[in-house]
Amino acid sequence: MIANGKIMAKEINSLALKSKKFFSFLRKVWQVLLDEGPSQFQFWFIAMMIGVVAGFMALFFRKAIESLQAQLYLLDENQLIFSVTETLPWYWILFLPVLGGLLVGFILHQFTPDARVRSVADVIEGAAIRNGKVETRAGIASAIASLITLSSGGSSGREGPVVHLAAVISTKVSRWMNATGLTSRDLLGCAVAAAVSASFNAPIAGTIFALEVVLRHFALHAFAPISIAAVAGAVINRLEYGNVTEFELFETNALYFYVELPAFLVLGLMSGLIAVALMKSIFLAEDAANEIQSRYRIPRWLRPAIAGLLLGIIALFFPHIIGVGYDTTSLALTGQLLLHEAVIFCIFKGIAVVITIAGRMGGGVFSPSLMVGALAGLGFGIVATSIFPNSSSSETLYALAGMGAVASAVLGAPISTTLIVFELTGDWQTGLALMASVSIATIVASRAVHRSFFLTQLERRGLHLADGPQAYVLSMCFINEIMRPVEDLDRKLIDDLEKLVSKNVFVKSNQTLDSALAIFENMSTTVIPVVVFQGDQRKLELCGALFQVDALKGYNKALITTAAEEHS
Repeated sequence: MIANGKIMAKEINSLALKSKKFFSFLRKVWQVLLDEGPSQFQFWFIAMMIGVVAGFMALFFRKAIESLQAQLYLLDENQLIFSVTETLPWYWILFLPVLGGLLVGFILHQFTPDARVRSVADVIEGAAIRNGKVETRAGIASAIASLITLSSGGSSGREGPVVHLAAVISTKVSRWMNATGLTSRDLLGCAVAAAVSASFNAPIAGTIFALEVVLRHFALHAFAPISIAAVAGAVINRLEYGNVTEFELFETNALYFYVELPAFLVLGLMSGLIAVALMKSIFLAEDAANEIQSRYRIPRWLRPAIAGLLLGIIALFFPHIIGVGYDTTSLALTGQLLLHEAVIFCIFKGIAVVITIAGRMGGGVFSPSLMVGALAGLGFGIVATSIFPNSSSSETLYALAGMGAVASAVLGAPISTTLIVFELTGDWQTGLALMASVSIATIVASRAVHRSFFLTQLERRGLHLADGPQAYVLSMCFINEIMRPVEDLDRKLIDDLEKLVSKNVFVKSNQTLDSALAIFENMSTTVIPVVVFQGDQRKLELCGALFQVDALKGYNKALITTAAEEHS
């Protein structure tokens, strides 16, 4: 027995020693990965792991919304939310969004600096000018706020929060790896692709969405890892839901090709105008809400609750506006709504989306744009097929085309939106009709806004990403990285610079080149003083000089780096 004990102890010691060596080896591998960066195959493995994590995150987020919404609205399995609202007390429908808004307001007030929900626009900003990184604390708070909103009566989408939460994951990984800008942006694209893929069971669309909307280029070096991550995300979705589409169509759509195509072009025009009206309404409502909040000194934590009250009033009469809206979208795609129902639901869904987003309750715009587009398309199709019954396809084909057209105009992403619609419905036979409507709608909307809803949001914040790298690359170049320090300047130049400082002509060391080039353009000078604030009195102190030639060299270098990345 003593011998057996000794043998067991020896085996345990041997196992402990082997485990110690194994974990030591893993630490060395990780350290090499941090110090030298991943090789191509290592990076693909990392992309797959990010895809798995982002896929599970998207799945859990969706499940959490469904579970919490079922608890709050007393839903049984397979029940539609608008079908049970008649059995609930009116005050529950009215005040549940208010309670949700109060929780959202508290969370955003405590954990974000501006009480604003982070979304896809912030992910695009992170990819363009923040080396592929986003805010983590505010991002997690925004995801929780959006979860509460979508479960308690808010009228927005789940894809925006999921995309930003995926970006939070990639940001954490990038920081652990000490990733450079290029690697960090690729990791961001992988996380976004996986999240979209897992949300829609759409790996092709997830890949293209990450490239077209977030990274805004189709560089070959990014395609393989992003595709791998998107496939991983789709696998996670299918483990739970199987290989099924989000929307099930009852009938096969057939297009009366040349005769009917003009109708889909007209539908595209109408869809583009609807998308513009939706986006403009959100921005106008946001400005109005900001003005009211400032004028009447409304606490920022109370703003989502006020929006929730307005949503509760609408939900008393039109419960179809509650939540993501995929149930109503499915009714439109299968032709189970009458003309007046499609029109009324479309109008009030649009109003509810405006209130939700302008009220800073959280959520995204993609799912609502799908619902609005499907309802508008169905209404158009009912009218069109009744006027030309002998040369028209089903009105559900118009609902499908309208869904894609409005969504593509809002996202400014005709390729990925078209693919998402195909993968959501599994209907690949009606591509010509869908593409005709999508192309016209995108062109119309891009003339009225800055290419998309997200880029217009950034434009309103002073970030000019819609015009390409030549417009925003200046904001990536910091003056303290380009300036010449004061120790390298001669006495005469220092005296001249101090005279300019006394005339309030200077730039701060932590500013970017866009502010400096504006001074160069407006003044006949080739050098600008660079200052820092010192001490409690915030006294200006000269710390260096920015020469125009150095500024132009820095700008040119940044442009070359961006072009090299996009064409690699």
